[in-house]
Amino acid sequence: MAVIERVTVTVFTTVIRSVVDGHGHRHPGPPREVEEALLEITDGDGAKGYCLGQAETLRDSMIRAHVRPVLVGQDSLDRERLWHAIARRQRGAHGHLTDRLLSCVDQALWDLAGRKLGLPVWRLLGGARSTIPAYASTMCGDDLPGGLASFSDYADFAKELVARGYRGIKLHTWMPPMPHGVDLDIKACTAVREAVGPDVALMLDSNHWYSRTEALKLGRALDELNFAWYEEPMEEASVQSYKWLADQLATPILGPETSWGKHMARAEWVAAGACDILRVGVVASGGVIPALKAVHTAESFGMGCEIHGNGSGALAVIGATLCGEWYERGLLHPHSDYDTPPPHLRSIVDPLDDAGNVTLPARPGMGDDLDADYVAAHTVAAW
Repeated sequence: MAVIERVTVTVFTTVIRSVVDGHGHRHPGPPREVEEALLEITDGDGAKGYCLGQAETLRDSMIRAHVRPVLVGQDSLDRERLWHAIARRQRGAHGHLTDRLLSCVDQALWDLAGRKLGLPVWRLLGGARSTIPAYASTMCGDDLPGGLASFSDYADFAKELVARGYRGIKLHTWMPPMPHGVDLDIKACTAVREAVGPDVALMLDSNHWYSRTEALKLGRALDELNFAWYEEPMEEASVQSYKWLADQLATPILGPETSWGKHMARAEWVAAGACDILRVGVVASGGVIPALKAVHTAESFGMGCEIHGNGSGALAVIGATLCGEWYERGLLHPHSDYDTPPPHLRSIVDPLDDAGNVTLPARPGMGDDLDADYVAAHTVAAW
């Protein structure tokens, strides 16, 4: 048994080429310097596991109060037990011990195990498949010339994405603070369907604050356009609203994306009949462990489960199971270069081949190709 000896966080500067608006939606932007954080867990054999996150998520007070007391001195391979030990501390942490922090710790422990055993995590978890079709997930609509400012912009970008090899496209349409509405969404979806034809899978992630009647109007239009799924058109806290909507549409409802409650909340959605395809993310829902539990819940009810978001955590769960059909690749935009890695990574984890597939990483651990020299040279704080 090799016990965990150290849990550290390194904050460093890196460069990104995007901005986030006042409602949390990402858009293209000029290069700018930002801070990222790297969680590192080390055991007595010298094995290390890493996970990238935000400094706010991995803040010093949370690491000292809730992570080190649980992990240090414990077997580094006891991931399930350690996950529960930290998750139970959330009740008394007044919301400060977030699912994102829990996810970072969980992913770092899986990374340590994979590196220690010389295997990629998706194989440790089950090794169900080595490739997955990717759908192109767009950024939200904007007012940028040549961006995603018009129906024709969406149509032209969709044709470009198909030419790159994508067999599926998910539209994020206009959302606050941009002018938005059901009629705009319908016109954008119609323009894209006409541009790419009937054989490309299309999905919609619309404004999240529509009323029931607005969501129903939009969903009926998607029925006519033969969309593959319809995602988060209403507040997800109202499970009964989603059951009401799912009962009236042919287009499958996908959810929930943002509902708090990890795999337990997803089980409630399945039991309520609020979705046709389950949704769970690794980053926002507490890590690899709860994401796998959600996938297995979906399997038990004969449902698909699509993993939210991109990156190594999503790929680990996708590669370990056969329940979902797609990998979400994005966010993509006519003015954004997704395939060039940020300077703290030597390569991206999810290169796309000409057939529109992503190959699961062969690197031991989660698969992120960290540039340790860059991180060391740009460190601004550590704890």
